[in-house]
Amino acid sequence: MLYAVYCVDKPNAAALRAELRPPHQDYLKTQEGIIVVAGATQTDDGETATGSMFIVNVDSRAEAEAFAKGDPFNSGGLFENVVVTRMRKGHWHPENGDSA
Repeated sequence: MLYAVYCVDKPNAAALRAELRPPHQDYLKTQEGIIVVAGATQTDDGETATGSMFIVNVDSRAEAEAFAKGDPFNSGGLFENVVVTRMRKGHWHPENGDSA
């Protein structure tokens, strides 16, 4: 099952994001078996991270929530809000992301 995990950073949290980035990256490496796509959300100019978005393939909401809780960005207090939502694969065009 696919779950979208949408995370919004707390205001003025760039320094905290930078501090937590190395353990966050290490954590994501341990989760490669479930991550479909992941990345930072950004301001329109691409200069400032505003949160994170993950699409994960897991067997249950509990597993998706555990993934979100285990992220050092979350446990380290970066996120103001985290929303976990089940989704279905309605259209699948991964090749469109290759040039992003």
